[in-house]
Amino acid sequence: MDTVLLASWVRRPSGRRASFVELGAATGAVSLMLALRFSGNFRIVGLEIQPDLVALAERNGRENGLEDRVSFLCGDLRDTSLLPSDAFDGLVVNPPYEEPGRGRTSPVEARSIARQGSRCSVADVAAASARLLKGRGRFFAVFRTDRMAAFIGAVLRRGLVPKRLRLIHPRPLKPSNLFLIECVKGGGEGLLVERPLFVHDEEGNYTPELLRAYEPEGLN
Repeated sequence: MDTVLLASWVRRPSGRRASFVELGAATGAVSLMLALRFSGNFRIVGLEIQPDLVALAERNGRENGLEDRVSFLCGDLRDTSLLPSDAFDGLVVNPPYEEPGRGRTSPVEARSIARQGSRCSVADVAAASARLLKGRGRFFAVFRTDRMAAFIGAVLRRGLVPKRLRLIHPRPLKPSNLFLIECVKGGGEGLLVERPLFVHDEEGNYTPELLRAYEPEGLN
């Protein structure tokens, strides 16, 4: 679900052309959803460290007829030689929810990389994002609410200024467990905190707002 929420949260910058990058693209779901949402001169490259997932993402792109707008690259986001600096209008990322060495390590490597951050930290993600984005470029992410302070501290240290925030709650009266955030590289002060999004209503059904995330217009 966090994948769909992230893709639906992204806003395309104004202008005829838009170039995006996704860090930790996995099977390419977010990149492909964005390419379907944003027609015209929209291009996105997904960076993923696991070769088998890159191969699957490329296959997904071919099967959806999106090879002309979506590409995938195998590599480590900490490698500064893979992608050009100051080159992208927007960046999307669903970072590992745990720092390296924290939490119970999964015996499955793919899961360990995705969730336990066995190969990168939030600080690594922030550093890579700040390097890749153009000035005033936009950064979109989904992350765990209980680690919000560490996340915001990491992006601010790299000049990525939070401009829009939305808390995700499992249901009314339950604490938030995820948040969506948009930052601007070199942005000024001023943060919009949007109304909360509830995944389920009091009867346990998906809310109309959550279902909007699955529509082409997304949450914006």
